[in-house]
Amino acid sequence: MRVISTQERSFAEELARIINRRNRVPKDVEDVVAGILDDVETRGDTALFEYTEMFDGMLLTPRTVEVSPNEIEAAFGEIDPGDVEILKLSAERIKDFHERQRAESWFYADDEGIELGQIIRPISRVGIYAPGGRATYPSTVLMAAVPAGIAGVGEIILVSPAKGGQINPLILVAARLAGVNRVFRMGGAQAIAALACGTQSIPRVDKIVGPGNIYVATAKRMVYGKVGIDMIAGPSEIVIITDGMVRPDVVAADLLSQAEHDPMAGVILLTPDRECAVRVAAETRRQVRDLKSPVAAEALKNYGAAIVTTDIDEAIDIANHLAPEHLELIVEDPKALLGRITNAGAVFLGPHTPEALGDYIAGPNHILPTGGTARFSSPLGVYDFIKRMSVLSFSEKALKSYGPKAVRFAEIEGLEAHGRSITVRLRKTGTKNA
Repeated sequence: MRVISTQERSFAEELARIINRRNRVPKDVEDVVAGILDDVETRGDTALFEYTEMFDGMLLTPRTVEVSPNEIEAAFGEIDPGDVEILKLSAERIKDFHERQRAESWFYADDEGIELGQIIRPISRVGIYAPGGRATYPSTVLMAAVPAGIAGVGEIILVSPAKGGQINPLILVAARLAGVNRVFRMGGAQAIAALACGTQSIPRVDKIVGPGNIYVATAKRMVYGKVGIDMIAGPSEIVIITDGMVRPDVVAADLLSQAEHDPMAGVILLTPDRECAVRVAAETRRQVRDLKSPVAAEALKNYGAAIVTTDIDEAIDIANHLAPEHLELIVEDPKALLGRITNAGAVFLGPHTPEALGDYIAGPNHILPTGGTARFSSPLGVYDFIKRMSVLSFSEKALKSYGPKAVRFAEIEGLEAHGRSITVRLRKTGTKNA
């Protein structure tokens, strides 16, 4: 993990290198994904099952692709009862937080006889992708499915890669607790294709949510328009701002919690205290040796940086520029800084709030915008599973009052038929100058 000052000539170049890692999708990945999408759309189940055998070593049929209710029920007996209780607690806290995101339909009327409003409707069918590669993430199932259920989604479908033909029982238990309706054992770009287009065995969904590897993320980007998507998830990232008044082992542990996700994960410390930066960098090198996986070490080497800023203000400016997925404020008064944070997926305040609490048990969603997209997007929530429809109703009085102005607006834009659709009504009402 490199220690670098914002005053060094190479700083801007180093920061740009870390930022630009986000946008690298090799052309061969795009070509492979495009071929899979076209093939599954054309040949349906046949192509889906061929790719599943090719990539996952699993032979599927229309009868075995879906996980049966009995298999899901049996999963409860395959995991520790204490772990089931932890999943239940997580689901309850996620539900409690997201219940507050409910949106209501509304209407208002004025004295001219105009009634306007907005109707909230849930999406009919949603597909959730639960990764099954480097690790198993029942937390992702809870984070995606619980808000969908609160929104009133008609049917929630879960897809996840199955190792040896079996989906991890933790995934199945989380699916049952979160209200998932159907579970299919499939993953990769072929699973996204099946959800987006539908096959003989897989129903087409209206929206796909959930993170995945580069092939899954690329497939989601390519099917957008046929279906909706939540976001295009990139490598994990964490930024920590500290004034130096914190134990180096705490900061190092938090940085490594995201570094272990992906060799392209971005892990950055921002502090005006050079000694703190040096000690944290040394501590990450010490702690990473204790981890079994080499992923974190690779991420630290490639995209880890302890950045020494001139002051906390500059640290905040850099954090807002990065717009990180996770931002920790480990300073004396974190709430005093919160009002100046404009771009982040989730903000964690103080030394007792590690990012990992947000991953599992706190309640807010951990499916967050990555790659700087927190500049314009938000965490997954109930609002991702609803649609808003506008409603308009004009009385005859209101038509007479506003119709001629709308006709003139149509003339300004050169849209004759638009104006005529109004004037034909005005003539019937006997409005002058119609």
